[in-house]
Amino acid sequence: MTTPESALLQSWHHNARAWIDAVRSGSIESRRQVTDQAILLAIMGRQPERVLDLGCGEGWLLRVLAERGITAVGVDGDTTLVEAARTAGSPQVYLASYETLVDAKVDIGRDYDLICANFALLHQDIIPLLSAMNALLAPGGALVIQTLHPWTAAAGDYQDGWRSETFAGFTGHWQPMPWYLRTLSSWFNALDMAGFQLVGLQEPQHPQSPLPQSLLMVAEQRLPGV
Repeated sequence: MTTPESALLQSWHHNARAWIDAVRSGSIESRRQVTDQAILLAIMGRQPERVLDLGCGEGWLLRVLAERGITAVGVDGDTTLVEAARTAGSPQVYLASYETLVDAKVDIGRDYDLICANFALLHQDIIPLLSAMNALLAPGGALVIQTLHPWTAAAGDYQDGWRSETFAGFTGHWQPMPWYLRTLSSWFNALDMAGFQLVGLQEPQHPQSPLPQSLLMVAEQRLPGV
């Protein structure tokens, strides 16, 4: 029986080439106008020297950070995306599934000043992965997550659960992608269970849109006894 998680990964294998074309051509309006800049500003505001991009895709953020003198390491679960990132000039990109990262079966480095996940936390049980990322942060390090805004994406059905992205409006041949929507309180609970405390929250929005384009959270390791 196919699980939503396995179908999610399979969709990325199928859609990888089309995704690379969409990102590199700048055809995704929300990214071009709002969300790419939002994640970059959130990262730069922390002034990190060493960043891990969790679910780095074809590596656009790695390249932008490297241009700013930041050591940027990536990890992704799709071979095509990893090779695209490496070929485009980011040699430190690892191929690893989230399950592999949770079980610490691959060494992707540690003592990162910041770990970011830009629209990369799409499965249901993210707490073990967030806990694993917590262990890779240097003291005082931060986790930056940008995701679909739950209120906007819920489309009137504001509760945790699996949804489907059909990529309507995108050019090319896309396989529908299951993804897990979690409410704002569920995001907070997941961060708390993984040993993080939320220190910043943004709702990036285009001035001509009535709805936020994303939810952006900054979290730090929770201090002992807090």
